[in-house]
Amino acid sequence: MSKKEKEQPENQENITDEAAANQANEGNESLTAPEIVAKFESLVKELNEKYLRLYAEFENFRRRTQKEKADLIKYGGEEIIVSILPIVDDMERALAHHKDAKDHKPLQEGLDLILQKTKNILTSKGVQPMEPKGEIFDPELHDAITNIPATSEDMKGKIAEVIEKGYLLNGKVIRHAKVVVAN
Repeated sequence: MSKKEKEQPENQENITDEAAANQANEGNESLTAPEIVAKFESLVKELNEKYLRLYAEFENFRRRTQKEKADLIKYGGEEIIVSILPIVDDMERALAHHKDAKDHKPLQEGLDLILQKTKNILTSKGVQPMEPKGEIFDPELHDAITNIPATSEDMKGKIAEVIEKGYLLNGKVIRHAKVVVAN
């Protein structure tokens, strides 16, 4: 390669750099050095502010997705658990109905054992039954089926009877308790 061929790309780079500089300064030929510096400082400040906003937005996005992942892990089995709860209710009702039957004692004991195992599994997954009888009615936790007259003044606004148990999954209501409220 000759000396002229080696110099030619350098000259082309210089020409393109000069052209870019001329394009940037078009319309700014009358600006003085302090004005140009001030213009670039304002441009740097503007770009820095855009960067900071973008960075803050990204951090918020990252935190939000982490929280969503944690919630998904924490409440991921909610649908399956909610579908199992009626079975638990049915077993409890069957055991309560045949509590005094003597001729079905082995069957009753087997059902009781299955019910206890099911409850233990649900408890290990973070499910807790609500026991609202005698508590003040809270529409966030309870569904009022009906009202009955209060037997005493201190029972007004409180839950007199539980028709269907409510359940919490890690503190979140997955099924509201169906209750009768005394008024």
